Amino acid sequence: MLRRPSWRHIGPGIVVAATGVGAGDLVATLVAGGRYGYTLLWAAVLGCLIKISLAEAAGRWHLATGRTLLDGWLSLGPWTTVYFTGYVAVWGFVYGAAAMSSTALPLAALFPGVMDLKWWAVLCGVGGLLFVWFNRYAVFEKVMTVLVGVMFLVTVYLAVRVAPNLGDLPAGLVPALPDGSLLYTLGLVGGVGGTITLAAYGYWVNAKGWRDTGWMRVMRLDNRVAYATTGVFVVAMLIVGAELLHTSGIVLAEGDKGLVDLGGLLEERYGAATAKLFLVGFFATSVTSLIGVWQGVSLLFADFVARLRGRGGAPAVPGEAAVPAERSVPFRAYLLWLTFPPMSLLFLDRPFFLVVVYGVVGAFFMPFLALTLLWLLNSSRTPRGWRNGWFGNAMLGAAGVLFLVLCVEQVRDLPW
Repeated sequence: MLRRPSWRHIGPGIVVAATGVGAGDLVATLVAGGRYGYTLLWAAVLGCLIKISLAEAAGRWHLATGRTLLDGWLSLGPWTTVYFTGYVAVWGFVYGAAAMSSTALPLAALFPGVMDLKWWAVLCGVGGLLFVWFNRYAVFEKVMTVLVGVMFLVTVYLAVRVAPNLGDLPAGLVPALPDGSLLYTLGLVGGVGGTITLAAYGYWVNAKGWRDTGWMRVMRLDNRVAYATTGVFVVAMLIVGAELLHTSGIVLAEGDKGLVDLGGLLEERYGAATAKLFLVGFFATSVTSLIGVWQGVSLLFADFVARLRGRGGAPAVPGEAAVPAERSVPFRAYLLWLTFPPMSLLFLDRPFFLVVVYGVVGAFFMPFLALTLLWLLNSSRTPRGWRNGWFGNAMLGAAGVLFLVLCVEQVRDLPW
């Protein structure tokens, strides 16, 4: 039975879009706005369209086939098992430390002198673990939706506060590449809202209770609304970068600490209240990425383990299995892996070899996702009526090429 799309169904898309936009994306968008003003606005819009296509493809696979994405990957051959094993082991270890540090930064700025940044990071990691450990998807979705609302309101407020030059915005929708902007453009198109959690979208769709093609229209509305919201969020940050940084020639520090610098700049220009509001938005952005990865990638890992154990036909989403994935041993084991081993990196410099391996493995994930979805949705694994059309193939093909280029650039930039 076809379900009529309704606003009350919106949820999994908000979760996946919010998880994919982290502090690093904020910095990338601000830097792009600071260097080139509104010129690269078109790239931010294109990036949102690509993410809509990728998430829609992942959701369509789950609803049309009744199989999980991990099941689809394993059907492509043992090479996917080798890749995914290396990815979740190395990426999860280093990402755990990065997510905890990013979430700790705004807290340390909001409450100076309370404790060292490293201990704030430990507190964030343990807090994320406990929240995901004891709460099911329904609670997780509600909390994520509230945090997205905070992110959205804060960034839109800041965009209005810096008094955007609305007359310059339309010109930014015309594709243009200023000198030296290619890598910034590729990063803006490919980076904002793009992580492994795009692969988790289908799992969250199933966790919501959408498990057959009758939910296809609902899923598509959910996905488009979520990434439209993300698009407004990204455009707002680009406006802040263009008006606050570009017009005054200010350059932010690299990495997440650049956002703390921005907080100081906002305090100088607009007062302490605006600066603190920004730090609250910064925290909401970081914590959605943390708990989203803790929940979503642990679901992927739980399904991965179930497939390796030979339960290929067994459902691996909450509500379908005898032991729901959110209560399973593999789910909780990966939660622990994301939280405690990475804490060692908070107190030590990251080992050189680990940084290189993390960079290489992580760079290959988005092209892996785009190209395997292209393969799965054009094969007999997908019912004929739900296979890709020309537009879907064009978007996934473009995403695959874009992410391959970004992958090469990321690998070249590693500290070999």
